[in-house]
This record gives sequence, C-alpha cells and structure tokens, in this order.
Amino acid sequence: MADRLQILIAQRDPTTGDLRGNLGEAKAALAAAETQGADLVALPEMFLSGYQLQDLVRKPAFGRACAEALAEIAAETRPGGPGLLIGGPLHEEGRVHNALFLCADGAVQAVSRKYERPNYGVFDEKRTLDQGPLPEPVLFRGVRLGLLICEDAWEEPAAKALAAAGAEILIVANGSPYERGKHEGARMADMRARVAETGLPLLYVNMVGGQDDQIFDGGSFVLNADPGADGERAVQAPFFESCDLLTLWTREGSGWRCAPGPMASTPSDYEADYQAICLGLGDYMRKTGFKQAVLGLSGGIDSAIVAAVAADVLGPENVWCVMLPSRFTSKTSLEDAAEIARLIGAKLDSISIAGAVSAVGDELAPFFAGIEAGLTEENVQPRLRALYLMALSNKFGHLLLTTGNKSEVSVGYSTLYGDMAGGYNPLIDLYKTRVFEICRWRNANHRPWMKGAAGLVIPERVISKPPTAELRENQKDSDSLPEYPVLDAILEGLIEGDQSVAELVAAGFERETVRKVERLIYLAEYKRFQAAPGAKLTRKALWLDRRYPIVNRFRDPS
Repeated sequence: MADRLQILIAQRDPTTGDLRGNLGEAKAALAAAETQGADLVALPEMFLSGYQLQDLVRKPAFGRACAEALAEIAAETRPGGPGLLIGGPLHEEGRVHNALFLCADGAVQAVSRKYERPNYGVFDEKRTLDQGPLPEPVLFRGVRLGLLICEDAWEEPAAKALAAAGAEILIVANGSPYERGKHEGARMADMRARVAETGLPLLYVNMVGGQDDQIFDGGSFVLNADPGADGERAVQAPFFESCDLLTLWTREGSGWRCAPGPMASTPSDYEADYQAICLGLGDYMRKTGFKQAVLGLSGGIDSAIVAAVAADVLGPENVWCVMLPSRFTSKTSLEDAAEIARLIGAKLDSISIAGAVSAVGDELAPFFAGIEAGLTEENVQPRLRALYLMALSNKFGHLLLTTGNKSEVSVGYSTLYGDMAGGYNPLIDLYKTRVFEICRWRNANHRPWMKGAAGLVIPERVISKPPTAELRENQKDSDSLPEYPVLDAILEGLIEGDQSVAELVAAGFERETVRKVERLIYLAEYKRFQAAPGAKLTRKALWLDRRYPIVNRFRDPS
C-alpha cells in the first residue's frame, strides 16, 4: 500500500480538433512529470480533443481519430514511469461518452465516463453525449482514485458513489469556463460541499484558454478534507495561464493529505474580466491563424479599449488603427484618436468616407426623393466604414475587430453590416458602464504578460466625454437611449435577472423606459444572431447563454 503520491497538475490549453497539437501538449506534460519525479499527471476534461466539441463529437471519423490519438499517448506511458489522466471522447457501441482515461505502463488501464451531463447556459451535453454509469474507484499504484468529470463534481451522486465504494482521493478533470465571480463563489462552494459530504480530499484541474466565446480560466486547486493549521485549500494555481504544479500527497492514518504548495491570488473582477478578454482574443487569433488585427478607431471609449486590448495581446506593432472620418466627425474625435494611437504605440491611418457618402447619396437620391432623410442615411456611414475596413482586412490578412459593447448590442444600437462587421468582438459581454471602469483599471495597472505600454493608454477626456456615434450633427447616445447607468441597470434586470417589467418598475424605474428597453432587446434579436463572437464574462452572455427566437411578438404585459 502506497503512503506517498506525487501528482502533477497540468493546467494547459488545448485546441479543439487539433489532435496532433494536443498530443504534443500531453507528451510535454508527461516529460515534465518524468523530470519532476511525479507518479501521475492530471490533464483537464476533453483535453485530447479540445472542448467544447458540439456536434463534432458525434462524427465517426473524429471518434476514430481520437481513439488512435489515445492509443498513441497511452503507449508513451512507460512501465514504472508517470501515469496519465487525460480526457477525451469515447465512441463505443453506438454511444458517445465524455470520458477520462487512466493511462499507465503503456496502455489504457481504466476509463471513467461522465455521469452528469450539463444542459444549461453554454452547455448542451444531453444533445450530443450519452450518460455514463455512476463511477467506481480506479486503482493506481495501490491508491483508489475517484475520477470525476466536471459536472460530476457539481452535483452530489457521483462523488457520494465513489466515497461509498472506497475512493481515497477525488480527482476532478474540468472544462469549466470563466464567469465573473464564479471561482470564489459557486466553484469553490460546490467543491467544498463534495469534500464535506465525502470526507475526501479533492484535486481540481481546470482547462485554460479560449474556445470561441468561452474562456477557460484555469485556477486549478487542491482541497484537503481536514483543514488543519494551513487551511483547507492546500494549492491554488494561477488564473488565465498554462502551468504545471507538482502536488505531494501522503497518507495520514486512514486518509490522504496534500502538502501546502503554491497559492496564487484570485484577481479582482475588473482584472479577471480584462484578462479573460485578452486571453479570448489571443487564443481566437492564434487558433484561427491570424497574427495581426485591424479596427476602426473613432476616438471613442469602446474602440480605444479594444485597441488597448489588441496591443496587450499582439503587441502594438501588430495593431492597425484606422480613423474613418465623415463630415460629422468632430475635431475632438480626430485629436483623441491620434492620442490613443500614440499612447498605445499602434499605427494609425485615416481614410475619409465623406466622398463615398456623397456618392452613395447621389446614387440613391432618385429613389429617396420626397422622403425625409433619417436613420437610413445615417447608417450609410458605418456601412461604408465597414466596406473600407473589410477591404483592408481581406487585402492584408488582418482580423477585423468590432467594438460594440453589451449595452449597444442588447438594444440594437449598432448597424448591421456596418459597425457590427468583423470577426471578433472583445466587448460583447461588457456593459457600457463596465467599459468605463475597465478603461480606468487598465490605465492604473500593467501586468508582465501585457505586450502594450504601461501607464496611461486611454486619455481621461475619452472616458469622460458624452458617448456619440457622430452620424449627424450634435448627436449623443442619450438622444436615443436612457443614460447608460439607467440603461445598464434595466438590461441587467431583463437579461441576467429575467425580471418582469413590473419588478423593475417596483425597483424604481419608469414603466415606459423599461418597456422601451424590453422592446429594443426583442427587436434586435436578428442583429445579435449575426454578430461576431466574443469573450463570455457573465452568466448571461448574448449567444448560447440566452437563446430567443428571432420572430417573437411577446411583450411583457405587466
């Protein structure tokens, strides 16, 4: 019976569908374990294939390729060397499982199939994956390990079944995406609950990296069953970065305990949001093959923070800012755009759209004769800006970044095929009021991973001036929308809180204002259906988290 075990937490970043690349990462983790004298390597959920797979997981050819990759990595575990826990899909007898494989001594020694399949928010596993049986402990080097796969540890049955069957250490392989406040909130609470219910220590290894809209924040940790003098959390891995952490386990009496190890601090909500946005953009570009980005820099706060994010991720030399003035563009905006680019260190070019706007107006004039000018003519401007920006993107191979925040996207205060055009939107899950605070946080903070400039990157005038689209004379956002603090509070109630009109009125908001915002949300559904993806930061991002019909005549009668 073993009394000592060393487990390497391999908090790493897979790429969905890149089996060769993910195999390379798994082999590197095995090599690190060998060097550090570890007995076992623990990799995250579905690491072999990447996560989430959606319908790709059921493709037979993909299943066969995953099986071949699994056999290859299992063969890498030499007799007497480190074992490997690696997640991946399992196709067997017409069923497809989210599985965790224990590889040792050159072969797959045991398989645990996911029992709980999440079917909420961004998760749809009951549609794509079959349910496994309640897990049983697996024996490794004389220790009975209880293997859980993400959601299995967020509910009671699987952990209780393992404890009842004699498991000694719980190991949870996770693909748990970032949500603001989730780690020290629901995540830690549920894992502590499993420890309390079973009386067993728990090792939690989480994925890190971006996949479409989902950002996996890492933050792996170990909880001891008996807190002792050093506290119940024995190890806390850093957030938003790949790392390998060696944990030392010893048998004490009838149970196991992890020795105290590294204890990374949990970032503030603003820092976590900013790092999630940066990681999401960086991985989206890296995993899709883009190396440089282009964006329209208007002199406003949204494009300013997107430029800062891009500079921090790619380096200023790989960020191309383009000012596209019309006759309504103010001198202040021109000055602010130039100052933003200077502070960030990014290239700035200017292309006037005034001539193109006039030309389009002349061509449409016979069709619009006798009809008062209005929103249609205003929207020609962002659509022409999109034409220029997409031309630059196509010609030079830069990813076009869009800059609409969650407030604007929620109520449709954006132009389809205009300022919504582009491949990725870093701000899509940030309300406008939070954009202001993120800008102030970035001005006051710089981290070693940031490739952009330290110090002030967004001038105070850009943060404090009244927001405007500058599509007509003296336009302000507040001409069409409630002031952003009011709008955002109503949006949070309607979207995150699923509150009724009556509930928001009872909270102090004007009924007609709430009704107007609700109407705008529903009317803009078709726009969001075509919007670029971006980092999910909240419980109700505007893509998979919130799925509403495009054609929808319901309005809250309360």
